[in-house]
Amino acid sequence: MENQNTALIIVDVQKAFDDPKWGERNNPSAEENISRILGTWRDKGWHIIHIQHTSDNPHSLFHPTNEGFRIKEVVTPIEGEIVLTKKVNSSFIGTPLEEHLRQNHITHVVITGLTTPHCVSTTTRMSGNLGFNTTLISDAVAAFGLYDQHGTYHTAETIHEISLATLHHEFATILTTDELLDIMNGIS
Repeated sequence: MENQNTALIIVDVQKAFDDPKWGERNNPSAEENISRILGTWRDKGWHIIHIQHTSDNPHSLFHPTNEGFRIKEVVTPIEGEIVLTKKVNSSFIGTPLEEHLRQNHITHVVITGLTTPHCVSTTTRMSGNLGFNTTLISDAVAAFGLYDQHGTYHTAETIHEISLATLHHEFATILTTDELLDIMNGIS
């Protein structure tokens, strides 16, 4: 991991995910871990990109007029950080993300955010498929429990772990926040 060609991507850390409609969630420390990574990234002056999900439906939690659209304070973008909005699961579809990364000679991305099986997974898969060296931070992402097509409920932790397992080695290197920070602290 080299500073001049690495970007931190923070996917959909928005207030909409605080709504009780989502149900059970794992990893309540995800936002705190993202904030720790973000703080270190800012201290080093490395490239930071925030992704913000939006919806055209005025009843959606992600509609720009609703509080849920807002990025959580714990990771609020500051001046100089890129904020891209998307309408689908992938941060690469309908946004200038790929173009921005290539123009800035970014070859390695570190992905954090919400939620593991949806926008985080889709962004991670596309990043790997587009040829970026991709690292996903396992405790800086979180999932909600889900029902499958048979009506069977799967816990948030199960969904999270299976999502990570499907990405590991195929699309990304999976690290914890502490593992990433140990690597980062060895780089100037």
